This record gives sequence, structure tokens and C-alpha cells, in this order.
Amino acid sequence: MERGKKRMAVLVGCNYLNTQNELQGCINDVHAMWKLITQKFRFHPSHVQVLTDEPGSRVKPTGVNIKGAINRMIDLAEPGDVLFFHYSGHGTRIPSRHHLGQEEAIVPCDFNLLTGDMSSKHVVHVEEFKNCIGFCEVYVDFRQLVNRLPKQVSFTIISDSCHSGGLIDKEKEQIGPSSTPLTSILHHHIGHHHRAYTAKSIPYESILQQLATLTSIVAPDIGTHLTAYFGEDASPRFRLSHHELNMFERLHPDSGILLSGCQANETSADMPGSGDGKAYGAFSHAIQTVFKEYSGPLDNREVVMLARRILRDHGIDQHPCLYCSDENTKADFLWQCADQY
Repeated sequence: MERGKKRMAVLVGCNYLNTQNELQGCINDVHAMWKLITQKFRFHPSHVQVLTDEPGSRVKPTGVNIKGAINRMIDLAEPGDVLFFHYSGHGTRIPSRHHLGQEEAIVPCDFNLLTGDMSSKHVVHVEEFKNCIGFCEVYVDFRQLVNRLPKQVSFTIISDSCHSGGLIDKEKEQIGPSSTPLTSILHHHIGHHHRAYTAKSIPYESILQQLATLTSIVAPDIGTHLTAYFGEDASPRFRLSHHELNMFERLHPDSGILLSGCQANETSADMPGSGDGKAYGAFSHAIQTVFKEYSGPLDNREVVMLARRILRDHGIDQHPCLYCSDENTKADFLWQCADQY
């Protein structure tokens, strides 16, 4: 198989400027990741879409814009292509539909939560990728989005946020709380000074309060507020009935690869800048450090384990996880080509 024939990426950074949830390093993470993938992994700049909430940004990382960018990338995918989605920002956990547990979600700058529900069916050409913002009503979540990838397409997701381990539903845990012995984790903490940071998480109650302020509705259900304020642009998770959601395509083997910033019971760190240094997301920065320290190809498992080591050595108490098929565990990260080294 000809690998890496076309490489496309969507990079999202939310600092939530001038709000009580403000972070410092997420926009820096996106700019650093853009440099890494365009210089080391041969992504052409015209095939990389950047969404940040920095002043003057042409495309803001709203829920609708994030959904559209990812789906257009998938629409353009052909066998042999490499797709990449990097998110740096807040995460949260919301009650499940039957209140038997919690579901993970990422928090766009407009609070239009993405629990994995993506919407868009828009056929585009490569040159339209960075400029087109158009949508139709076809609903898929991250799991179903991954399910519709063409064969032999790689789709890697890096989520530098809290509560991000479930973004690809039912993906197999390769490195995580169930596969990493507790004694190993405890051993890593001994003798290390833990640094101060801001957690990249917004409590569910805070999001509910923010949305209630926007809608002026008194209701304990977050879906009521999201559908009232965002209408058809709200996630199908909140708009469709349980029966309608169950009509989507079910699980099948795929090429989805998720590198999450921490375990479900942990927080991902937004590190403040010191001196002339820039603020950064700890996980994003760890991955970038891995590829500065190692010149040769690394597989997905190696990237996550090395990122864990770097975070441990810097006194940052979080443990990145890997979710993918057994085959992709040993696949080279972003399908590096041999002649890249």
C-alpha cells in the first residue's frame, strides 16, 4: 500500500480568552503542532486547517466549525491518505442519556459541546479544504465518523484535554488505566515534585450555568439549553431520540487512533509560561519533545510511553492513553516514511 499519498490535518486550540475558563497554552500548542507536522511529517500547509480563538482568527473553533472541518477532511480521504486531528482545550463530562454513568465531551469556544457527534455531508475538492464552511443534515459521531473512513486510511486524533479517552467509542484500550499496573503509576510519582498548572477541564455544573445564562431557561438538562440556543447546530447527541441514534451504523474494524492527554480520572495540564517561555499544554508539548529527542520512526505505543516518561520527569501528574486496534499499536505514528529520517 502506498502510504501517506495525501496528508490532511485539522488543528484546534481554544484559550477561552477573557473568560473565567481562560487557558494560556492551547493556541501555542496549535502553532507548535503545525510546525511539527509540516516540517517533520510532510503535511503541506494548504492541507492543514487551523482553528483558534485568538484575536483576528479567520475561523473560530466553534462547534459547527470544528465539525465541518473534520468532516470535509474525511470527505476528501482516499486509500493511502493520512488524516490528523489535534485538539487543545477544555474537556468535560456530562451525564449519560440514562444517567448510568458519564460521557466525555470537548468544549469548543462557544460551548456547543462535542461528545463525538459530528454533522456534515459536503463534497469538496482539496483546494476548497481550508475555505469551505458548508453543511447538510447527515449525522455521525466520532465512532461513526471513523467507520466511514475509506479502507487503508489512517486517522490519528490527539486530544490534549481532560476526559478525552472515550472520543472514539468502543476503541480498544492499549495504554490506559486497565492496561497499566497501578504499582507502575505509583512508582512514577515517587521522588518527583509536582508542578502547579491549570486543569483543562470545566465542571458540568459550570457549563450548565453558562448555557442557562445564554438561554434564560430554567432546566437541569444540558440538552435543553444546547438545542434551544444552537438549534440544528447542536450535537445530535442532544437533539435525536435514543431510537434515532441507534439507527446509525454500528462498530466495525477501523483505522482510528486516539492519543488522549490523560486517564479518565485525571486532568490534563495547561502549563504557565515562566520567564520568557511560552505557556503550553503538557501533553502536546510532551509529544513535540519526543520528536525532538528521537530522530527515527516511532510507533504509536512508543510515542505515548515516551510522552508519559517526559511528563513524569517534569513532575506533571497525568498519564496519556492510547486507544486503537492491535495492528495500529505498532504502526508508525502518522505513517512516517523511511526517507523522512
